[in-house]
Amino acid sequence: MCGGAGFIGSTFARQRVAEQCDRVTVLDKLTYAGRRENLQDVDVRFVHGGIEDREKVAEAIEGAEAVVNFAAETHVDRSIAEPDAFVTTHALGTYVLLEAARERALRYVQVSTDEVYGSIEDGSFTEASPLAPSSPYSATKAGADLLVASYRHTFGLEALICRGSNNYGPFQYPEKLIPLMVLNALHGDPLPVYGDGMQVRNWIYAEDFARGIGVALEHGEPGKVYNVGGPDECPNLEVVRRIVAYTGAAEELISYVADRPGHDRRYSLSSAKIRALGWEPRVSFAEGLERTIDWYRDNRWWWEPIRSGDYRAYYERQYGRSLG
Repeated sequence: MCGGAGFIGSTFARQRVAEQCDRVTVLDKLTYAGRRENLQDVDVRFVHGGIEDREKVAEAIEGAEAVVNFAAETHVDRSIAEPDAFVTTHALGTYVLLEAARERALRYVQVSTDEVYGSIEDGSFTEASPLAPSSPYSATKAGADLLVASYRHTFGLEALICRGSNNYGPFQYPEKLIPLMVLNALHGDPLPVYGDGMQVRNWIYAEDFARGIGVALEHGEPGKVYNVGGPDECPNLEVVRRIVAYTGAAEELISYVADRPGHDRRYSLSSAKIRALGWEPRVSFAEGLERTIDWYRDNRWWWEPIRSGDYRAYYERQYGRSLG
């Protein structure tokens, strides 16, 4: 699996090892959000390298039966400021992986995002919905999805795509909404909310998404796309208010900041196809959010090095203020 030291990738690796699957190999470049700490309790074979590196890819997939590609630059804000890394990983990296899988006739799963569909005012996206990405992040992910589809159509590669809604849970890097707000609330720092905070997201606990990917890997039909959406939708502002209430922070910490350029208003996924294969989400948003807050409260060892390092400079650039 590629990108297995990241948030969702490490969650998937932990599940596969716990299920006593065949030996799991992780290929990861260990960028700022890919950390060995995420795998410290997981028995995997680790190869340090990027998916755009042909030699490292060849080393990692030696003896493999399947490739699951989690490797990605994932944060929309960073894609707006520095889109070049997103093009390299999502375009060139995906191409290198597809070529390696094609040469070895391996099964291939591309892990993607609901953001490739763009924003939807009413209803939910299905796998047949047109792609309408609106950020450099989602545009490069959509491009990678199309490249995967082309390898299925042209070369007969046994490939499929899983698109997930907004993931949250333990081990998520704190640039994302939920861990950012949790850690700020625990420290008494302002809680920066974009615009009016009424952007609606379809939230899925990372363990549920990882199980969906496993179901698609084992039972999905090559050439198909499978949406894996969460059980609940919630506006960002309501998410922040729930975090404030659960942590005991002051609601006065909520601070409205200028909205992100091109910010999508609402995402929603229909998961009928993956449910037909036997998958169901197990964790409600209320339960998952409490689990997540408790994990961050109890695991200072994991996030303290982040909040005291380069993340502080990123945060100040992004929000125009320093962490306390």
